[in-house]
Amino acid sequence: MAFPTRSRALAVLPAVVLLGTAPLAGCADPGASAAGNPSGGAQTTAARNGVVYNTSPDQQRIRAEKDAALAAKVPALIGKDGKLTVATTAGSIPLSFHATDDKTPIGSELDIAQLVADKLGLELDVQVTSWENWPLKTQSGDFEAVFSNVGVNKDRVKLFDFASYRAAYMGFEAKKSATYDIKGADDISGLKVSVGSGTNQEKILLAWNKELESKGKAPATLQYYSSDADTILALSSGRTDLNIAPYPSTVYRENTRDDLKVVGKVNAGWPSETLVAATTLRGNGLAPVISEALNSVIKDGSYGKVLERWGLSEEALTESKTITDENFAATQATSSATPSGKAS
Repeated sequence: MAFPTRSRALAVLPAVVLLGTAPLAGCADPGASAAGNPSGGAQTTAARNGVVYNTSPDQQRIRAEKDAALAAKVPALIGKDGKLTVATTAGSIPLSFHATDDKTPIGSELDIAQLVADKLGLELDVQVTSWENWPLKTQSGDFEAVFSNVGVNKDRVKLFDFASYRAAYMGFEAKKSATYDIKGADDISGLKVSVGSGTNQEKILLAWNKELESKGKAPATLQYYSSDADTILALSSGRTDLNIAPYPSTVYRENTRDDLKVVGKVNAGWPSETLVAATTLRGNGLAPVISEALNSVIKDGSYGKVLERWGLSEEALTESKTITDENFAATQATSSATPSGKAS
């Protein structure tokens, strides 16, 4: 989920097809938008993996108790209004998406943000934004934290501090009839792959295409669609061969649709490893406090209940760590904040 510019992507890789007027939102889940339900009534989806997903505005979130000692550590400029202003992109079931009323942001990312806000004694103020906008708006102070499947990488730690809270994987998905087994660059040679612009997914594919070209093999053709729905429609209709998206989203679709399946999995930080983390402005003192709050909810069990609720238990961490530019290399080397359950 690094955020290179579109011009850079085009310069590196000529085999790119642009479909529509705008790129797919970074780290967004193609086809994630819930069907409209003007009544806003309760709606659940029973998936084949045994999870019952509540996609209604009435979330009845798991809550945590305020920790006065942690609340006292919140930087004064952030805590003075009594709110924790959190940005999310609301485009990726089950991570962050709009409920059946088409306006209420819900999902595992916001449930975790709620636990953090509760521990810090702050009101959760959720602001929906585009992937392209969260970096600048976090730097400007409009957002105090970002909970939107943001992966830690060497570029982002120059500008932001992080508090890790989930393992980070990307999934390849294809039609159920496909026989692909995606493990590396050779497996995507000559295929048409849809991907979000400015994401770690795109960064991985660009690197794999460079590897393919160095071997004299045909690179994959990357396709960028103007909407999430168009991306999944293209995949299900055969206009693209693969889609790469956050792994939890691909698993969700595999278990709630009859036409798609997961055909590969890769760490979002390939060729290294990375983690999903709450993102804050570098040096403002908030990330360490969020890490402490996360460790508190990991210990009391509410964190585990949130991930179980959304079918994400295999991506749970045993510990949250603050990751900054100063310690980034060390965290990459030790990988001490490892998932509590080994992902398949």
